[in-house]
Amino acid sequence: MKRSIASLGCLAASLTLGACVGSIGDGDGDGDQPGTSQSSLCVVDTPIRRLTRFEYNNTVRDLLGDTTAPASGLPPEEEVQGFNNQAAALTTSELLVEQYMRIAEEVSLRATADMPKLIGGCDYQTDASACADAFIADFGKRAFRRPLTDAETSRLRGLYDWAVDDPDLGTFEDGIQLVIQEVLQSPSFLYRPELGGALPVDGDVVPLTGYEMATKLSYMLWNSMPDDILFEAAEKGELQTQAQLEAQARRMLKDGKAHDAILNFHRQWLQLNHLDTLTKDPAVYPLYNDGLRPLWKDEIERFVEHVIFEDDGSLAALFSADYTFANQELATFYGDDITGDLPTGDQFEKVSVDPSRRAGFLTMSAVMATHANLNQSSPVFRGKFVREQLMCDILPLPPNNLVITPPELDPEKTTREQFEEIGNNPDCASCHLMMNPIGFGFENYDAIGQWRDTQNGKTIDATGEIVAAADDLVGEFDGAVDLGQKLAASSQVAECVTSQWFRFAYNRTVTKDDACNLDQLNEAFAASDFNIRELLVALTQTETFRFRHQVVPGGGDQ
Repeated sequence: MKRSIASLGCLAASLTLGACVGSIGDGDGDGDQPGTSQSSLCVVDTPIRRLTRFEYNNTVRDLLGDTTAPASGLPPEEEVQGFNNQAAALTTSELLVEQYMRIAEEVSLRATADMPKLIGGCDYQTDASACADAFIADFGKRAFRRPLTDAETSRLRGLYDWAVDDPDLGTFEDGIQLVIQEVLQSPSFLYRPELGGALPVDGDVVPLTGYEMATKLSYMLWNSMPDDILFEAAEKGELQTQAQLEAQARRMLKDGKAHDAILNFHRQWLQLNHLDTLTKDPAVYPLYNDGLRPLWKDEIERFVEHVIFEDDGSLAALFSADYTFANQELATFYGDDITGDLPTGDQFEKVSVDPSRRAGFLTMSAVMATHANLNQSSPVFRGKFVREQLMCDILPLPPNNLVITPPELDPEKTTREQFEEIGNNPDCASCHLMMNPIGFGFENYDAIGQWRDTQNGKTIDATGEIVAAADDLVGEFDGAVDLGQKLAASSQVAECVTSQWFRFAYNRTVTKDDACNLDQLNEAFAASDFNIRELLVALTQTETFRFRHQVVPGGGDQ
């Protein structure tokens, strides 16, 4: 029976998703072409985009109550400028089509295991046909994030009838399974198109439809599908004005799903996605064990959530808060850096930190260990992280013939001394001048993020310097805490954070035509005293969020 359902699902998929391989998601996808518009509005179009694995998992959770994270085994998305949700890179392959088919079958079987719950109390044993119609209409609307067309409804009903009438199948459950499989393999489920309305409002610019706005809001702030409130607002035409969008954004930020989306951003922005597989040399760091990694992850995620949703939500707090979160094991690992009453069990608690040693996310082991080598700290990795992720500088690639290897451990020298020698190499000096003097400021933290005053019998020198940057950044600093305060007060860093959120929230790179959008966002961010929540609200207020250029039939805009 299972094989027969899968065979029907395969045929259905061949008529939908399979036809899109090599076309949907193709094109340059970089948003550089806003169209030949005479509009005065600041609009840059985003190409059609596919759901990421994270979004797929969240969507089937909210759509069907499936919490198995079925897409986690799919191939990782390609990262563009540090983010894995960029439309241009979310292409499709034949292999991915087959994997979506398998996942759809598995999800459909789990969903129909509790048919009364799935159908919502409809008495399908008495009137299966009416229950099937009701399910198709409701499930299809929620899955496609818009009402079904007559053709789509007819097709899904036809597939249901096909399964029910099949002599090898023939049950209501079989028909519903096939409907679910078909929907979960459809481009209308797997992709997020934005075609806009029919009537231009300025030149060739059209507003997004209510359902497109609901989808855009939900995947930006929740990384998942709209809820019933958004669907209702879309149906009533209440997602068109800036005030309406702001009200929804503020409501949505109070939902726990917003925490998931914001943590997803920070994992990628702070380059923590590989923390789960990180390893260190136990001969050099005997206190290290793999059990520390989930503790480091919990610490930084709890910290980010607290700063944004319970503290003042400010950029300054992210960089320089005098607290963190720890359980007994993590507090023991940090030692004297944790002050006041210490946790006594497995539960994480908010704890105070020594403000001369720890402040904000920069000094947490999750960041320090990720940006370090197997057996030593790395001023290069840490300086590069600050330059690219926090300052949004673009560093040149090293020469093709340059072999990059960290220096061998030298018991007579500090890490700083060794990397200063590397920086003196004429082939490396220009790039390392941009990174190493920043990275030296983290030398009080070893490769697992523990504090150290000395290395190999020598006092640590954690002074550093920023060159070739905004005026409010250029200059010397003393240690990572001082650096964090310097970064938190910098206009360049604030504008970088805006740009990073822009890329993540809008699923595309920043283009030269986005200057007006970034100006608006930077002004709003500054006016809020650099509150992250307010920046997220501001992202719903731009013209490029609310409008797009009109799609010309056959013109390839989408």
